[in-house]
Amino acid sequence: MKKIITKLSLLIIFTLGISVFAQEKKQFSSISNVLKRIIPSDDVDFWVLNYNQYGKDQEIKISGTKKDYTPQFSGFDMFPDEDSFYYIVYSKGGKINYVTDLTGLKTFIGKLDNAEEAAISATIDGYMIDEEFKDVAGNYFDDKNNYYLEMGKLTSKECPYQKTHYVLAVNKASGKITDVEDNGPYIELYNKKCTNNPRLLKIEKKEEPKDEPKKKPAKSTKRK
Repeated sequence: MKKIITKLSLLIIFTLGISVFAQEKKQFSSISNVLKRIIPSDDVDFWVLNYNQYGKDQEIKISGTKKDYTPQFSGFDMFPDEDSFYYIVYSKGGKINYVTDLTGLKTFIGKLDNAEEAAISATIDGYMIDEEFKDVAGNYFDDKNNYYLEMGKLTSKECPYQKTHYVLAVNKASGKITDVEDNGPYIELYNKKCTNNPRLLKIEKKEEPKDEPKKKPAKSTKRK
């Protein structure tokens, strides 16, 4: 009987171990590497991922035999308020095409092939991989049906500037976000002009200095 109980205990521990391992979080390495993992939905002759910063293009991925194309002066951002952008050039049936916005990027991706494509798709809804805070806004794990993405979102540009992190369940078959778990803000920044700056509120609550009592005039000691 003891042997049976021991075997059952070991089996339970082993099963739990597999379950935990299967849901082990993986971290997105960088936005550029995430974009490199794109698998186009259609058969294309070639495609090139470009990164433009300060007006200079850098080809960070080339798939297929590249042909001449026209550099683009606008594209899509994977992070709010970036001073740079990405764009994709590809050829299908001998015709050159360009992807310069997130909607076009989602069409280019088509059916989700991996967690990276799921994260890219989620950016259309305002979510982002926050490279500065990847521990809370740049992780994922998956199971048979879903990708589970830990991503950030800029939830306030006013005072305080705020970013919140979420866990998104993205269905592998449909590519749709089926569940969103709000984990609260992970960064809040105030500036001096914020009317709701906690430090300013504390200063305002301090008591104003009381007026000093007026001194009575000294009595004259002059004799008549």
